[in-house]
Amino acid sequence: MRTDAPALLDRRSHGASRPARVGIVHLGLGAFHRAHQAWYTDRVDTAGEWGIAAFTGRSPEAARLLDAQDGLFTVVERGEGGDAFHVVSSIVEAHDGADLARLSALVAAPTTGVVTITVTEAAYLLGADGALAADSAAVLADLRPGAAPTTMPGRLVHALAARRDAGVGAIAVVSCDNLPANGAAARASVVGMAELLDPALADWITANVSFVHTSVDRITPRATPADSAEVAEAIGRLDRAPVVTEPFTSWVLSGDFPAGRPEWEAAGAVFVDDIEPFERRKLWLLNGAHSLLAYVGATRGHTTVFDAISDPVCQDRVEQFWDEASAHLTAPGLDVGSYRAALLDRFGNSRIAHHLAQIATDGSTKLPLRAIPVLRAELAEGRSGRASAGLIAAWIAWAAEAAHIADTRAPQIEAALSLSGRARTVAMLAIVDDDLARDATVVDLLESLLAATH
Repeated sequence: MRTDAPALLDRRSHGASRPARVGIVHLGLGAFHRAHQAWYTDRVDTAGEWGIAAFTGRSPEAARLLDAQDGLFTVVERGEGGDAFHVVSSIVEAHDGADLARLSALVAAPTTGVVTITVTEAAYLLGADGALAADSAAVLADLRPGAAPTTMPGRLVHALAARRDAGVGAIAVVSCDNLPANGAAARASVVGMAELLDPALADWITANVSFVHTSVDRITPRATPADSAEVAEAIGRLDRAPVVTEPFTSWVLSGDFPAGRPEWEAAGAVFVDDIEPFERRKLWLLNGAHSLLAYVGATRGHTTVFDAISDPVCQDRVEQFWDEASAHLTAPGLDVGSYRAALLDRFGNSRIAHHLAQIATDGSTKLPLRAIPVLRAELAEGRSGRASAGLIAAWIAWAAEAAHIADTRAPQIEAALSLSGRARTVAMLAIVDDDLARDATVVDLLESLLAATH
């Protein structure tokens, strides 16, 4: 029977060779990883020494789709002037994250030199003190005798134990999540879990695992069936797992790679001695603006970043927040003015449908990184922090109206919202910063900002 349907994208139909070996193990197989770390690796690993074995987090679906395509997928770089299509072949294995046997075997292999991570901020399971939340239900479940770990640190500790037992030496763990000092966060999460499971293993990890700090940046909205149809038309192959992203990309890294790494700098990555200023610039200006647009924009009826930034009220709120944050971004090399201008251009890309509902998830984890530091810095300078407090107020107002709150702390948020008046404001603020919730001046400011939204 004749059919005009294109063949499925795989290595045979595309004529792509398979990298000779796995050199990188990745945890958290999602769109961002594929548009970022896999994209960078594909551009520089011409010798096939750094193939990626990627493991999913919660759902095995992404691994199923990629496995059927031999790991191949298309990155669609969507700019105002049109689309560019690039088939990426750096992922050579895709697995369900629950496949601990394969994860352990790969991490223990002498050819593996790097483990990269893109999960979520909440998946590190850190408490307010920056240490592993040892009393959390997820951690306690991983600690049960004979339990198969389901958390990121639990699975990685399990795999690192296999590497220790294999005697193959040091390795680098590279967090690519939106956390300040994400390398230190990964260390606290992984070493903290190891200390609870096996203190001797924790000592080995401390001595043999380098936790690299990074700042990553590339907007990657969810792909749609229409995107798959466009890819099929462009490359003549059916891709069930395309990734849509913007032309812009950035990767700043700081740390040691004791077992080697790809030459990511050849694709534009930057290696620095002190990453903290770059982290703050990205977390406050990009991610903070995203959260502000998500909450203010949603309450004003918008659904995408482009829609929201096109609203003068939303853009003015962003500029005010940026003014506060910029006052505390003074390190050499940051070029904050140009960075802000570039962000407005990126937000104004009408062809990138970055949905506010996606950005709005896990606000209780994101705001302590994106809003609270700016507010605290403003208060320390004797200023009100009105714009950064406005981001917190926007979150509270959004949560009060939301039909569904996608947040790891949804029960606490719902309990706080069941209160009324000042008690509600205090309870919501305590979720993101318990100390500030005891500051009457800050609570008064939030009350006034919330009153202005009604």
